[in-house]
Amino acid sequence: MRWKTVTIETLAGVREAVAPEVISASRATDLPAFHADWFMRRLRAGYAKWINPFNGRAPYVSFARLRAIAFFTKNPAPMLPFLQELEERGIAYYFHFTVNDYDAEGFEPHVPDLDKRVTVFRELAERIGRHRVIWRFDPLLLAGGLEPHDLLAKVQSTGDRLHEYTDKLVFSFADISSYAKVQRSLRAAGVPYREFSADEQVIMGREIGRICRAWGITPTVCGEEIDLTAYGVEKSRCIDDELLLRISHNDPALVDRFGYNLQPNLFETPARRAAKDPGQRKACCCAVSKDIGQYNTCPHLCVYCYAHTSPAVVHRNVEGRKVDRESITG
Repeated sequence: MRWKTVTIETLAGVREAVAPEVISASRATDLPAFHADWFMRRLRAGYAKWINPFNGRAPYVSFARLRAIAFFTKNPAPMLPFLQELEERGIAYYFHFTVNDYDAEGFEPHVPDLDKRVTVFRELAERIGRHRVIWRFDPLLLAGGLEPHDLLAKVQSTGDRLHEYTDKLVFSFADISSYAKVQRSLRAAGVPYREFSADEQVIMGREIGRICRAWGITPTVCGEEIDLTAYGVEKSRCIDDELLLRISHNDPALVDRFGYNLQPNLFETPARRAAKDPGQRKACCCAVSKDIGQYNTCPHLCVYCYAHTSPAVVHRNVEGRKVDRESITG
């Protein structure tokens, strides 16, 4: 099901724009942490421009039909002042909040320290509900001397502080060999690394499943081919149609987008799931959304991140940004 298109007035004149009901903000950058002001300006303007990283084209994205947002972040604090406005606009939203414990290893050099992130996580969950704040420990990374038992200890200690404020944990195994720029970043940082073996993935899935059962939350694995359902670990659906319908009380526009047939009880989520996004990886189970983020615009500069080429490129993109720019990078 393609996005509908609308005609909009832009700084460059009248243009055609896609008009999605669901956006992700963003898999390509930490939009809440670094671009919350930009996003809200564009939301009020009614559109944004997205630059395709593969072909350089810059299609416009209209917010005329926007009904839902999935935020992805390691620091949602700058977005918090705008939540009431989103609610007044009738936009359903939730957060994927990555809270890793890599402070000692320095893998996330510009992310707030763990204590600050735990505090913000709790505040956000108390404000919007624990079902709308999804904890990610992502990725699990065998680097800098960390072994599976070390990672399990980090998951346990972090989750002991967070599990009362969320319903779900999402994790994945770092796939370093698939990303040449991640390999370069790790080498440049002097961080030795290795991949998880299949046996180690099973062990991690089994133990994380056990830990989450004790906490009473659901463990899910993101974008992985391995089947861990025997240990209670579900496949993650990070753009989650069921959650969005629950939050929006079956918003008719979302019901139509996801292709559901409503049950007689309008507040009962139908059993059918939306089709997966064909534009994502084979193992991804996400429903369709339109991402509006840009690579090379996240100053967190995590050493394992696939979304930046180098610190110099990131700094160049975020320096001297204009208030009226239509895309994140200008």
